[in-house]
Amino acid sequence: MKNKPQYAIESVDNALHLAQLLVLEGSMRVSDAASRLGVSVSTAHRLLAMLVYRDFAEQDPDKRYRPGPVLGSATSSDLPLSELRHTAIPHLQRLVDRVNESANLLVLTGTEARFVHTVECTQLLRVGDRSGKTLPAYVTRAGKAMLSALDDDGLDAILAELDEGERAPLRRSLRAVRQNGFALNNGQTETELTAIGVSVRCANDRVAGISLATPAARFERDKVAGWVQELAACARAVEESLVPLGDVVWGR
Repeated sequence: MKNKPQYAIESVDNALHLAQLLVLEGSMRVSDAASRLGVSVSTAHRLLAMLVYRDFAEQDPDKRYRPGPVLGSATSSDLPLSELRHTAIPHLQRLVDRVNESANLLVLTGTEARFVHTVECTQLLRVGDRSGKTLPAYVTRAGKAMLSALDDDGLDAILAELDEGERAPLRRSLRAVRQNGFALNNGQTETELTAIGVSVRCANDRVAGISLATPAARFERDKVAGWVQELAACARAVEESLVPLGDVVWGR
């Protein structure tokens, strides 16, 4: 788990978080930024003004802010992820309330899994906010769950970017994930963390992922079946809530 620096500079942290949000969710109003950061509107306005000054953001005629030239190469969304995030959050919160562990929403962007949102649990020792973090999809549990849900063409396109020696083992691993309906990582990627992930099927053949993450010291294997059941119910609820929205898509 990555801990917040002991002497974190709050204004810098807020500015960097805001830059992440612009990349992940697209354009936003000052009030949106204030709400997402948990700061006043005046503070959000000053942060956005500084991002504009340094070309991390641009302001449109309708007063909304969007990623600027510096962030242009990092922007991977065809359409903002805000609809997916907004739809999933209530379901993630209910999941966290039921199991009291942190939950994550992820999407695939190329060969990587991007953490779109984290709902943290209330326990003192917990897995913290991973929003904005990006990891190779095949090393995260929700990433593997998403890969296992791709059709053959989609999976082949991603595997083509891996070394030949990595493809066969990953295919075998994904077959097991597909058969089980979930992916489990008990310290293989990060020794102090255990995570379980499932896929969420969206419109236009897209997939997202949901994971539960807990400190490995608290993990009990007999909880897996119950967690998988809760994750599956959460994924179905998100899928059903996405149906009225139509094609909410993002870059592969």
